[in-house]
Amino acid sequence: MQLVVVKRATYEVAQVLERHRNQLSDYCYTSWQHRTLHAIRKCRTLALGGHIDRCNNPDCNTLHLSYNSCRNRHCPKCQGHQKEHWIRAREAELLPVPYFHVVFTLPQELGHLCLYMPKALYNILFKVAWQVIHGFGLLPKLLGAHAGMIAVLHTWGQNLSLHPHLHCIVPGGGLTPSGRWKPIKHKGKYLFPVKAMSKVFRARFVAQLRKEPNLEITSGFYNSLFKQPWVVYCKRPFLGPEQVIEYLGRYTHKIAIGNHRILAIENGSVTFSMKDYRHGGKRKTMCLSDAEFIRRFALHILPKGFVRIRHYGMLSSYHKKVSLPKLKTTLTAVKLKEKPPLLHNMCPKCQKGHLITITTFTARGPPKHWIEQLHKPQ
Repeated sequence: MQLVVVKRATYEVAQVLERHRNQLSDYCYTSWQHRTLHAIRKCRTLALGGHIDRCNNPDCNTLHLSYNSCRNRHCPKCQGHQKEHWIRAREAELLPVPYFHVVFTLPQELGHLCLYMPKALYNILFKVAWQVIHGFGLLPKLLGAHAGMIAVLHTWGQNLSLHPHLHCIVPGGGLTPSGRWKPIKHKGKYLFPVKAMSKVFRARFVAQLRKEPNLEITSGFYNSLFKQPWVVYCKRPFLGPEQVIEYLGRYTHKIAIGNHRILAIENGSVTFSMKDYRHGGKRKTMCLSDAEFIRRFALHILPKGFVRIRHYGMLSSYHKKVSLPKLKTTLTAVKLKEKPPLLHNMCPKCQKGHLITITTFTARGPPKHWIEQLHKPQ
């Protein structure tokens, strides 16, 4: 009988957190950030306990020792399964229409407010982005129908600095009051005028900001927000449903930095790869001290319970149950390549059998008789 231990990446965020386990609170703005960092630090280690599984394939019969996951949405090691399940659900909702990728970005001047009032600022960002898409969709000269949107919040740049922005998927059309599909004009190649969207986005965001009861901001600061255009970016439509799914997989459950980007952890510093979008997305490396790396990582831990993926209009929960099924009877169904079923308990060695849990253990480790069995010669 052979024992297989699940291997980890060469370098991990958790390793940086572990060597500063007693100072993590120094790098956080809230107690929730502190708790999250400790959860990530302990993910898939003995501290969270684990389980021993056996492959049910008689030709394999391998034992697998695994440690439990923290299941935190900010953890680099806990997003794969959630992402796949979410994507499969979205595939079933795809329509045979063009989809656009729209990005709403907050200016740097609002960064300090995002640090101290993240929930309020990010909720306004979601609200105003949908107001813009919905409002432009209702204009008869542009669409004259009720639009839809899936929005995903990202708060980081490639260098882990604070850079709040929304990635949105917007179908190229909408629902009329009678429930019929109405496509956008310009043969589906153009959504809404970006410059006009930018001006409306800026005006409505500032208007919502003025209504916040806990903000004491001078009129001079509000005026400064109008001195430069805000960024709204709209890409040309995806070439097909496969590209929409690829986009969903890339953005929905992404976190500030994945373990695969970390190149070295030595001498009290972290070196990681990054893309410099100011120079055409050229690949570069950045080196930060452990303290600065942890501080920047903690910036992107969202408030407890905050929803970072939201569905609006014809893509909301209500319309998915009522309107989309009717649309699919009038529009040609989207045909995607068949995918194998999601089998997260497949044996990584033989790729045939399934893993059956035969015992679990706490942070004290596996029971003594299992340790003896695992060390028995084959």
